[in-house]
Parts: sequence; C-alpha cells; structure tokens
Amino acid sequence: MVEFGWLCSHESYQPEYLVDQAVKAEEAGFDMVLGSDHFHPWVDDGSASGFVWSWLGAVAVKTDLKLATSVTCPLYHYHPALIAQAAATVDRLSGGKFLLGVGTGENINEGPLGFRFGDYKERIGRMREALEIMHRLFQGEKLDFAGEWFTTDKAKLYSPPVSDLPILMAAGGEQSATFAGRRADGLITSVKNPADTLKTVIDPFKASSLQHGNRGLVLATRWTVFADDADDAWQALGTMRGLRAEGRLEAVDPMVLRQRADTMDRAEILGKYTIVTDVQGLVDAYKPLVQDIGADYVSIQVASTRPDSVLDIMRSEVLPELRKLPVPS
Repeated sequence: MVEFGWLCSHESYQPEYLVDQAVKAEEAGFDMVLGSDHFHPWVDDGSASGFVWSWLGAVAVKTDLKLATSVTCPLYHYHPALIAQAAATVDRLSGGKFLLGVGTGENINEGPLGFRFGDYKERIGRMREALEIMHRLFQGEKLDFAGEWFTTDKAKLYSPPVSDLPILMAAGGEQSATFAGRRADGLITSVKNPADTLKTVIDPFKASSLQHGNRGLVLATRWTVFADDADDAWQALGTMRGLRAEGRLEAVDPMVLRQRADTMDRAEILGKYTIVTDVQGLVDAYKPLVQDIGADYVSIQVASTRPDSVLDIMRSEVLPELRKLPVPS
C-alpha cells in the first residue's frame, strides 16, 4: 500500500504557517508530512528558513501523521550523533512514526556557518561514517567511534527511538543510489522521467539493497507547479527559482542565487518543472510514481499561489484517484 506525503517547504513559508498547513494536510487525507531542512533559502526575497526540528516537534503534538525530513545533511554543521538524538526525539513525540531523510547537502547550509563544503568524494565519505554512527546509536550502542571525519566518545541515546527508525538517503544517480542501497534503509529520489529514474536510480538501489540485506524502502518525490498560466507559475515559483540557478550547490548567499536566477530566461526555469493547470494534470503527474515506480511513499510537492486550495483539491479529487491505482507487485 502506497503512503502519500505532503512536503512543507520551509524555504517558502514561515514555520508557524507550516504547522497549520501540516494539520490541513492531515485533514486532506495525507499519511505523512515532510519538512525541508535548510539554513538559508534559495533566494532572499519573500523566503523563509525555519528550523525544521523545532517544527517537527510542534507537528508531532498537533497531528497523528508520519513525519519525515526531506532532507537533512548530517555532515557538517550537524554532527550525525546530534541528528540521531533529534530523530529519536521526534520519533518518540510522534509515537514511533518518523522517517529520517538525509542527503549530502549544499553550501547554503554549511558555508554561512563557517564550514568548508567538500567535494562529492569527501561528502560521500562523511555520509558513510554518519550512517554508521546513526544506525549504531539507534540500536542502543554506547558508541566509541574514531573515523576520518567524525568522533564519538561513549555516545549513547538515553531517549532512544521507539520504532525501528529508518534512514532514507537522497540520491539522483547510479553511484549514490548504489551507495544508499548498501548503507541506508531506503532511498529518496526526485522523479522527472519515470523510465530514466527507474533505470539510473531505483533499479541500482534495489539491486544493492537486496545484495546487502537492507530494507529497500523507496520514497519518490516530484515537484509540480499548479498554476493558471505562465505568470501564475512564475509567481508560485518565486521562492524556489534559485534552485535552478548556476552554482546552486556552492553558493552561500541567497541574494546571489536570486540575481543569477533573474538573469535566466523564465521559460528555461519553468521548463524544469512539471506545470499543471487542472486536477487531472495533478493526478497524471503523480500516477507514474504509484504505477510505474512502485514507491512505498510518494511525496507530493506542489508550488502554488493558493496552497490551501491545492490541499482542498487533494482531499476531494487527487488522493482518492491515486489511491485507486494498481501498484507493481
């Protein structure tokens, strides 16, 4: 049975609004809400950057939803043992319904706090150690760890998770997906072309996960823009347009990303998203994630100038249609 999640974008809305949005997502019939985790947003005008871990605690006591991060980077300004503590706390507050989503990050989270953001080789090395530390702490170990990047000295979670808390790793290519299959409990991947994603990400992840006896969970995401026309779509994407700017992973200043994005052709940026204008378009956008991808979790990520109206549509028309779909055996 596929479970459906709603992404609460902390770069687009202030955290107090997103607590209310999470409550509305539960009323709309979602099984889960996910929160993004950034120190800086992608542009400096009209954006936000609430601390997701405080927000998760608030949502945990206001809803009965599953909760997840999409995603946290436990490699630089967060020590992985600290993230293990945070995740275990949210797991307890939510009654054992937390999924920890992690990724190798970007410099808007690290550079502003004085950390040097490493290349892929360094970051995947850090992730290897981080996953080992978090898994071992979740298992109750009093941990002495001396790695190349991280150290712990008798670290232990005295408020451990109450569930078998899974760690899902974000990956967009074969190398990272294979790594995630070996080291993590699951995969988070963004789907633009389902056939390409299956071939280059999900199939390698599944093969690696099977080989190493891991859980093989898949959380598939897709950004859509629900808008009347191109102008409405551009307004809806206002706080996210820096995502498509050159040098996004290395930038530290949202002002720079905004300036770069605003020199780009709007059509080029809009062309990188799935833009839909009606209910059937929303259903069609997420149908492949259920029918073709066969994800355990589908994260619905919608940019709109009318997010509350989108949640109403999700409740009355979109989720009922998606839940009727057959899933791969």
